[in-house]
Amino acid sequence: MSTVLDNPVAVRRAAMDLLARREHGRVELGRKLRKRGATQELIDAALDRLTEEGLLSEARYLESFVSYRARSGYGPLRIREELTQRGLARADIEQALRDSGIDWHEQLKDTWQRKYAGRLPSDMRERAQQGRFLSYRGYPLDLIGRLLSGSDED
Repeated sequence: MSTVLDNPVAVRRAAMDLLARREHGRVELGRKLRKRGATQELIDAALDRLTEEGLLSEARYLESFVSYRARSGYGPLRIREELTQRGLARADIEQALRDSGIDWHEQLKDTWQRKYAGRLPSDMRERAQQGRFLSYRGYPLDLIGRLLSGSDED
């Protein structure tokens, strides 16, 4: 049975339940509460209070999301796009990517190693296939090119 979100206590409880599972961005959390039937006024008040109390933090959400997606083998271009689609500010996204301390070059090599066992492409078709995979994962084309040409050795 679904709870009716028609008062501040119910909206806050629903928001806290969602935040207990994982970090959320303000826009994403607002969307989920709206889907559950809360009015915009109740959502704004609840989210403002949660932010003041430090329970809702865009910075924490960005840090968590970037770290999780990078560990899953995704590159900065894909992560940036996903965060933009979630309604976060471009400047905040860029700052989170810089502050993450992730070596994207190493991430690329690790993702490629796991998928292709460190086997460089033997022909143009295989090179294109590996390049498409890594590009889809969100890695910059210049890093992909250097890796697949074998000129990436440090």
